[in-house]
Amino acid sequence: MARRLRVLVIAEAANPEWVSVPLVGWSIATALRAHHDVFIVTQIRNRDAFLRAGLIEGTDFAAIDSEAVARPVYKMAEVLRMGSGKGWTMVTALSSALAYRYFERELWQVFGDRIKGGAFDIVHRVTPLTPTATSSIAAKCARAGVPFVLGPLNGGVPWPEGFDAERRREREWLSYLRGVYRLSSSRSRMFRATAAVIAGSRHTAREIPAAQQAKVTLIPENGIDPARFNAVSLQDITGPIRGCFVGRLVPYKGCDMLIEAADPHLRAGRLTLDILGDGPMMPVLQAMIAERGIGDAVRLHGWVDHREVQKILSQANLLTFPSIREFGGGVVLEAMALGVVPVICDYAGPGELVDDAVGYKMGNRSQIIDRLRDCLGTILDAPEALPPRSAAARARVAQLFTWDRKARQISAVYDWVLNPVGPMPQPVPLSGG
Repeated sequence: MARRLRVLVIAEAANPEWVSVPLVGWSIATALRAHHDVFIVTQIRNRDAFLRAGLIEGTDFAAIDSEAVARPVYKMAEVLRMGSGKGWTMVTALSSALAYRYFERELWQVFGDRIKGGAFDIVHRVTPLTPTATSSIAAKCARAGVPFVLGPLNGGVPWPEGFDAERRREREWLSYLRGVYRLSSSRSRMFRATAAVIAGSRHTAREIPAAQQAKVTLIPENGIDPARFNAVSLQDITGPIRGCFVGRLVPYKGCDMLIEAADPHLRAGRLTLDILGDGPMMPVLQAMIAERGIGDAVRLHGWVDHREVQKILSQANLLTFPSIREFGGGVVLEAMALGVVPVICDYAGPGELVDDAVGYKMGNRSQIIDRLRDCLGTILDAPEALPPRSAAARARVAQLFTWDRKARQISAVYDWVLNPVGPMPQPVPLSGG
């Protein structure tokens, strides 16, 4: 990197006190500040958290008040979801189609003249992550001669075959129509005007129009703060082996499949499970555990504060996480950072983060319960394979997936955008194909 660049980072969702997309937005935007002169534009709901984190309004960031649209849109989505905690496609669709469009309009009114006047070398939209959220600012930046960088984009992973019942239980009705967004003319204009597209997964990269593929790079959106995930799994394999599940208790996360698959190993005293999370599946899991008489081997912790998760997770040997539809797989990286060996489905985000050197993945999405049961049996029969994978997982995270490493990877993209000689950098090798 030749010099510090003046970067306007658009992170509508960015908050150090929340999880999921807001934490990703905050982490990427603030990690870039170590390498560039970054000014962050976020939504007004994040303002107080930014101030508590020590950022100075007007110097480090600006908060756009788009609540006139964002608040009613969120309430509308909650009504349509019937307060179920499901149907996230509905929330994303309404937010990207209405609330984010209004946010961008307000942002351009505030910063448009500064962008056109050359105050920034690059404009980079970090969030929203969804590829369905189009941006009119991309074309405006292009006309002003300021490169527009988009991403990391991720989402829209198709539901795997054989899990349509889970899709209906999740109330993901819009997922049946989601592909229609690719026909949008505003989406095509955005990608034509964008100088570089950072894709968070191979699936998302493949959805970028063919004519724009030369400016696509793969950088998963999730990362690790080494100061936050600093415990280390001791990988005691004297038994029983400890598995841990972390996530919302909803159908597609597969916690019911985990309990069913682990049942004989739990009964035999070879395995225990800690389940961290809450959600509509909690009564189902409680009933399964009671009916099978495995309460001594399975502990349902309920909701656990994100800051406390590593204390429990780091005591495990395995992250047992058979989710069938993960976009990024942040919890998989968190487990790897602690040296907890992941056991996952070979699909979407987790499947690109894990290979045989660091964990175990089930390649066939059909008959997942039988395959997971067999995989756990293989591990329990030869637990000496866990410590080497644990060490390899921690090393891989340190090499590729800390937030600072991610900022350096994005900086390489900035350099290419300003001097596009040779192919687009591809700094993150992913597993699978």
